[in-house]
Amino acid sequence: MLTGTIRSQIDQIWNAFWSGGVSNPLSVIEQLTFLLFIKRLDEIHTREEEKAQMLDLPMTRRIFPEGRDEKGEPYDSLRWSRFKNFEAREMMRIVDEHVFPFLRKLGEEGSSYGTHMKDARLGFSNPNLLAKVVEKLDEIDMDDRDTKGDVYEYMLGKIASAGTNGQFRTPRHIINLMVHLMAPTPKDIICDPAAGTCGFLVAAGEYLRDQHPAMLRNKDDREHFHNHMFHGFDFDATMLRIGAMNMTLHGVENADVSYRDSLAEEHGGDAGTYSLILANPPFAGSLDYDATAKDLLKIVKTKKTELLFMALFLRLLRVGGRAAVVVPDGVLFGSSTAHKDIRKMLVEDHKLDAIIKLPSGVFRPYAGVSCAIVVFTKTDSGGTDNVWFYDMTADGFSLDDKRTPLLDEAKLGPLPEQVLTAEDHSKNNLPDILARWNALEAEAANLRTAQSFMVPKSEIIATGSWDLSLNRYKEIAHEEVSHKAPAEIIAELRAIEAEIAEGLDRLEGMLG
Repeated sequence: MLTGTIRSQIDQIWNAFWSGGVSNPLSVIEQLTFLLFIKRLDEIHTREEEKAQMLDLPMTRRIFPEGRDEKGEPYDSLRWSRFKNFEAREMMRIVDEHVFPFLRKLGEEGSSYGTHMKDARLGFSNPNLLAKVVEKLDEIDMDDRDTKGDVYEYMLGKIASAGTNGQFRTPRHIINLMVHLMAPTPKDIICDPAAGTCGFLVAAGEYLRDQHPAMLRNKDDREHFHNHMFHGFDFDATMLRIGAMNMTLHGVENADVSYRDSLAEEHGGDAGTYSLILANPPFAGSLDYDATAKDLLKIVKTKKTELLFMALFLRLLRVGGRAAVVVPDGVLFGSSTAHKDIRKMLVEDHKLDAIIKLPSGVFRPYAGVSCAIVVFTKTDSGGTDNVWFYDMTADGFSLDDKRTPLLDEAKLGPLPEQVLTAEDHSKNNLPDILARWNALEAEAANLRTAQSFMVPKSEIIATGSWDLSLNRYKEIAHEEVSHKAPAEIIAELRAIEAEIAEGLDRLEGMLG
């Protein structure tokens, strides 16, 4: 949990960028990512130095070489712990002319932590701004892994609050709900094919640390966690850098965060690789057939990105693999052949587990489109029995562009610190969703008028279009209203008229 002091320090850094002429929030976070990366390199190097000194052995992993760089500057001057003490103009010279070329060289050499730094550039030319930001970043105590991650999450939150590029951020409480629904295990191989800032992968990593702490004490599990478990793809270089840094600061040493246009490239290399997919991909409309991967078109012939992503999830999952993904409502009831084909596949060829309808304001102010979370398991042999439907009406925040919290922080999210009352539930459905998901057998007894209920596979098939829209199956409970007999109502009206006439007669007598 971030303290008020740290929040204030980050706000000061952010304001320094704005007053220094860097006003695009995405540019700010990118420059902060570079600086945090430089700081991180020095921390790794310092740790290796201390280990070598303690063991009285040569350094086995040297980030900054001995000697001087190509321009004659000592590599020692490129370290954060050294240049942070330089005068502003000298610091600017070192960082701009030596540190950033060093980062780009790391990227070209393909080091695990330099891959996304190939085109790193210092994005401003104000020495005083650089000195101020370096000073403020150095003041923030980020020795603790949780603090590092929370600091970066808070910075990423500023992209969304500034109203710029917010499409890259799924609300954190929705991400946490989806991760807890899927309950990742230490053996999972997790993928987000539209990773953005890697929010889903970060949340999955945090879940595993909390629920399976022994995992990191086992050599094989620890190796898997740091090097093989997490895979995120994006085709935006800035997002890749931000996502990679987000994973690093949350304590995942070597996540596979790499460039890929997920819908355009063939997937032969990793088809059937992943055991868990968590995603909220962008649904931008249509692609040309020529620009779409042929292996996806074999699954479903369509130009619509939302259907192509569903085909992609099925392609990437191994048999037995699970997915929780956000889709626009059109996927659930669209009438085209491709829409029906995808739904038929989910219902008849695989195991469709749940449809959780989201309120239309969840992704405001960036999008007002109605969406749903689809949960399924790839089987290639059917397995759908009953599909669980849940009508989420509230997520703890107002459903307008402001997205104001409706409850105290201790009552927000899928696992609130305090127990929710019935009135609280009407403002935050997430804990109820998780509780009902973990006791699905009891849901079979629910009536269709309830907030959640089961629908048998046979009924879905019987629609002829494999309709998965909640409103198709939900029943509205109409309250019985009893009315008086017409004769009784007429008698009451006549009695009222008689009273009015009697009152008028008295009034005339008084006036006469």
